[in-house]
Amino acid sequence: MSASPISVMPLSSIPAPSAPLHTISLLVRNKPGVLVRVALVFARRGYNIESLVVSADVTNGQFSRMTITCSGDPDTLDQIIKQLTKLIDVVHALDHTGAAVIETEIALCKLECAVNQRTEILQIAAQFGAKVVDSGATSMVVRIYGTSDKLDACLSLLTHYRIVELVRSGKILMTRGLATT
Repeated sequence: MSASPISVMPLSSIPAPSAPLHTISLLVRNKPGVLVRVALVFARRGYNIESLVVSADVTNGQFSRMTITCSGDPDTLDQIIKQLTKLIDVVHALDHTGAAVIETEIALCKLECAVNQRTEILQIAAQFGAKVVDSGATSMVVRIYGTSDKLDACLSLLTHYRIVELVRSGKILMTRGLATT
């Protein structure tokens, strides 16, 4: 396997967050300014938002679901959740850390690759259930989905090739069974 220069920082050199990661879901009214008010609650407490995914609820267009992955002190997180539930447009806020949930994330990874590297990249993609969604004369785009750990593992193998561009969606989740997300 020939390695070419990598234009992005290898995943192994990215420092892990010092505080544990928490995943919070919010059901909010679908109104302008709600996202800003939610983000301000985190900012005022010095909590870092690692990822934020927002989508309209297709069953009821009046609401949106937010999934926030953040790091910081658990006691501060409890205070943040209490403050979030006091916001007029927040219906409910739940911390799913350690709960039985189904979670997934998606990444698109554009690789510059020569013809002789394609087989190796396809083997890595197959090992992780990833799919090549675009292929050109000098590049490939791989779509990877699954847990954050799965994406990290796949991307760490793909860093041996030249990653031109990388986009990650952030974590989405849903509770198992009939429990509320």
